[in-house]
Amino acid sequence: MLSIEQNWLILVELLTDLKKRGVDIPNSVNKDISLLKTSINFYKKDMSHPDMIKEFDKANIRITEIQDKLLGYAEDVNDDYYNEWIDKLRRANLGEEIYKQAESSSKFVGGAPPGFSSAKIHLKKPIAEDRTQEIAEYFNLIIEFEDDTTIAIYGDSENIKKALKEFAPFFNE
Repeated sequence: MLSIEQNWLILVELLTDLKKRGVDIPNSVNKDISLLKTSINFYKKDMSHPDMIKEFDKANIRITEIQDKLLGYAEDVNDDYYNEWIDKLRRANLGEEIYKQAESSSKFVGGAPPGFSSAKIHLKKPIAEDRTQEIAEYFNLIIEFEDDTTIAIYGDSENIKKALKEFAPFFNE
């Protein structure tokens, strides 16, 4: 597992924990984390290709921005909490595996963050990414596109069920 993947898992866990503590975090952070995971997966397809290396550089910039935002919220909780997450990120950067990535034959379920449920949707026709992001933000979910008609959803099981009801009309189109 790449160091950036481990950092991504830590940030998803931090986001989840902050929300459980009642910290009000903008929905844009979910979108940023989802896009980051897509960038990481894109890079991993061919880590030697120049376009992939550029994508990896962009992913490193994004993860730093997300990390700064989330650590700011963690610092507001208290110093011990903040230091606990800084330590996890430091250890991950040194190559330690903090969270294990689930093994699965599906490439999406395999990347599911710890403690998250997941679902995969296969649509007959592509839908607008904006509409998909709207549903994800409303239900506090992370989404990832495999292709134009296949979407992976990560988050709380109940929220996924509610979001699937929102996606239901698109299954028949």
